[in-house]
Formats: sequence, structure tokens, C-alpha cells
Amino acid sequence: MAITTAIFDAYGTLFDVSAAARAAAGEPGSGALRDHWQGLASDWRMKQLQYTWLRAVTGDHCDFWQVTEDALDWALEAAKIDDPALRERLLALYWELESFPEVAPMLGDLKAAGLTTAILSNGSPDMLAGAVRSADIGALLDDVLSVESVGVFKPDSRVYDLVGQRFGCARDEVLFVSSNGWDVAAAAAYGFRTVWVNRAGDPVDRLPATPHHVLGDLTGIAGVL
Repeated sequence: MAITTAIFDAYGTLFDVSAAARAAAGEPGSGALRDHWQGLASDWRMKQLQYTWLRAVTGDHCDFWQVTEDALDWALEAAKIDDPALRERLLALYWELESFPEVAPMLGDLKAAGLTTAILSNGSPDMLAGAVRSADIGALLDDVLSVESVGVFKPDSRVYDLVGQRFGCARDEVLFVSSNGWDVAAAAAYGFRTVWVNRAGDPVDRLPATPHHVLGDLTGIAGVL
């Protein structure tokens, strides 16, 4: 069946999750962050993901903003940075994450081709609204779907159910795109066609399902279709 609906993960796929730490490191008074922002950004993201998985498994759900704060606190402590003002600045910048440069042109091409486009994310609705607004891509999306409507994080199948419920499409009509290998594997097992945006050149995860396509960035999405 032909693809009618293109669904995108948000953080790390459309929005650069390193942008907050990178921006803060370039500001006056950044102190210890200037030389260590890459490590802090990496730890922040990894703990953010780990906390979503653990909360999904234990059924102890909270919104993604709480997870983001908790992950940052861990990363700052690991880096031995005790700076409340810097913490608040990093959190503020997370609401203004940069999108990757190819995002807007790619979404424009998909809309021109008549596809439905949407985000499906662990992010809370207000966080996602801020990111979409900051990136100025709202006009290129038909909807922004958040796990908060089902109260569990990916890769729970109830999250992927939201796509069919919202757009009335069959699973094999959906192209699901994520930079997270585990997310793509779960979506492929669910029945979506999938693209893994493997920006880091990582190995494919050893999971029951694998991505249908692997790209280095989002510029090749239209070609996949």
C-alpha cells in the first residue's frame, strides 16, 4: 500500500537536542560548561531516554518536562557543576531548540507531494508547541501528537496507536522516521514502514525488528517515498 502519512519523532530527529548546551556554552559566564558541553549534552540526553524507558516499564509516568529536569540534574552532578543559574538557562534554552537545517525543506516537499505530516513524541504538548513555534514549522505539520494522551512513553504500542486513531490510516500506509534506533525498531515491529536517521553512524540495534531504511539525515526522505 502506498505511503499516505509521514510521522516524525521530535527530539533528535527534527530538533537538535544538543543545541541548548551548545548555545549556553557560547554565552558569557558559561564557566566550566564551555569546555565540557558535549559531554553534558550527551549525558543529559541519555539519562532523559533511560528515565522514559524505566518509567514506561514500571508504570510510574510523569510528563517529559519532569524527565528532562531530572536528567539535567543528573548530568550536572556528574559533571560536578553546581550552578543554579546555568541550570535554569539550560532548561530555558530547551524550549527553543534549533531544528536541523534540512527539516523545513523536507517537510515542504512532503506536503507538496500530498502527504499528511505529523510529530509523534514523548514530549509534553507545551514543550512540543514551543519547539515547533521556535523552528517555525507549524504550517508544515497536520498535527503534533504527544504521549501524554495515553500516559505512557514510547516504545509502548499505545503510543503508535495514536497515529491510526488520529488519521484513520492503516499501519502500512505510515512512514515513521526517528533518530532513535530503538524507536524505529519498535515502530517496524508495530507495522509501520520506517526510516532510521542515523546521524552518528551507530550500529543497528539487536532487536526483533530492524529499520526498513537508514539515512544519514533527513534530506533523503522524499527519495524513500
